[in-house]
Amino acid sequence: MTAPGLPMTVPAEGLPARVRIHEVGARDGLQNEKTAVPTEVKAEFVRRLADAGLATIEATSFVHPKWVPQLADAEQLFPQVADLPVDLPVLVPNERGLDRALALGARRVAVFASATESFAKANLNRTVDEALAMFEPVVSRAKAEQVHVRGYLSMCFGDPWEGPVPVPQVVRVCRALLDMGCDELSLGDTIGVATPGHVTSLLTALNAEGVPTGALGVHFHDTYGQALANTLAALRHGVTTVDASAGGLGGCPYAKSATGNLATEDLVWMLQGLGIDTGVDLGRLVATSVWMAEQLGRPSPSRTVRALSHQEQ
Repeated sequence: MTAPGLPMTVPAEGLPARVRIHEVGARDGLQNEKTAVPTEVKAEFVRRLADAGLATIEATSFVHPKWVPQLADAEQLFPQVADLPVDLPVLVPNERGLDRALALGARRVAVFASATESFAKANLNRTVDEALAMFEPVVSRAKAEQVHVRGYLSMCFGDPWEGPVPVPQVVRVCRALLDMGCDELSLGDTIGVATPGHVTSLLTALNAEGVPTGALGVHFHDTYGQALANTLAALRHGVTTVDASAGGLGGCPYAKSATGNLATEDLVWMLQGLGIDTGVDLGRLVATSVWMAEQLGRPSPSRTVRALSHQEQ
């Protein structure tokens, strides 16, 4: 049992005062579930996340149901949560997806590119440059509608087919996404192989090519237990947007070696101990993940959820 007053707050120098958590549990967390999650459960999940203080909650994806059947209910889900006083970004793979999202009033969208040819082929059935060409009219139209655009970039630190990914290769695609109009980029460690020095090296290289730290977020998977260490390295560099998934839910349907995302609760515990503000009520967030784990029929993989809820290890 965790004693009151823990974690003790001990700030460290060189870290931001506040971090914005980009919660991906309702989209990235559920897209790889083997069993269908009812729309009503997804909507309740989003509502509970908002109630826990998360101000950015990725709601769903307007991708073709054939490719991600778990998110086939985007049209039904989004109207059920659209009135929440939070940002609700959605993924749009192409202009058709953008049309569907705009028709429902979405004001924040995201496109998802790859730093490697192998993953671009597996995920989008295109080369890297063909995918960028597909996104260009999507981003252009979204900006014309004054919609905020996020650019996801997968395989920034390693690829299951190609192995190490050269830093300049990642920088090139990041620069292309920014140049076409993306407001922010999320650097994805899709298979969880990054280490802190690699994170710092990539961020430094991006800055050298004119990509500002303020436009960057990080998205780590915990495959090798490095997600929090990598997050801390990014925070020391000045990054203030961190993607995380409530309860540690999620993987990637196109990269079988990708395990769960960084758990939001584990991130909040670390940030609280560092005295960094997130606006998140950890108790409510843990309760939400316990509830969601019950809906899914298995314990949460988050260590903090297990510690604070006394779930079986």
